[in-house]
Amino acid sequence: MVESGKYASNALFLEDLRVGKRFSSASHTIDEVQIKAFAAQFDPQPFHLDGAAAKTTLFGGLAASGWHTAAITMKLLVESGLPLSGGIIGSGGEVSWPKPTRPDDTLTVVSEIEEVTPSRSRPDRGMIRVRSETRNQYGEIVQILIAKLVVPRRPALGPDVSPTGGVTLPRAAER
Repeated sequence: MVESGKYASNALFLEDLRVGKRFSSASHTIDEVQIKAFAAQFDPQPFHLDGAAAKTTLFGGLAASGWHTAAITMKLLVESGLPLSGGIIGSGGEVSWPKPTRPDDTLTVVSEIEEVTPSRSRPDRGMIRVRSETRNQYGEIVQILIAKLVVPRRPALGPDVSPTGGVTLPRAAER
């Protein structure tokens, strides 16, 4: 099953995750103006800034910076793709760009949990490994992100707190 949606109301804890669980994000269409604006500020190379100059490069035309694709991926994951309690907190990973992102591409991220590991030294959290594929409107993979993420465990309820949030009466032995 592929899940999607804002994580505020359905944030997941480590105990909610299992290997093979999949998530799908909303989409984002990138245009030439966005590509050039990002490149001008963060990756000013000719194949990101000038369509004519880009034709003579390895890309054969204007292409978004891989870091722009990564930034869009993160936005999609945060807003609709990976509803983790506490947010998406990375502790390492790998990124690759098998195909360039082009003007007018519509990007969507599909993520799958590959590993879930409770921490031995920190009982309040664990780690997951997630593979996130950013795909264009043709289903072509334009980015692969393998991320190690820190995920909190569900807080334990104290002895005086009920699951509904109300205070319970002390047990007979404690009176």
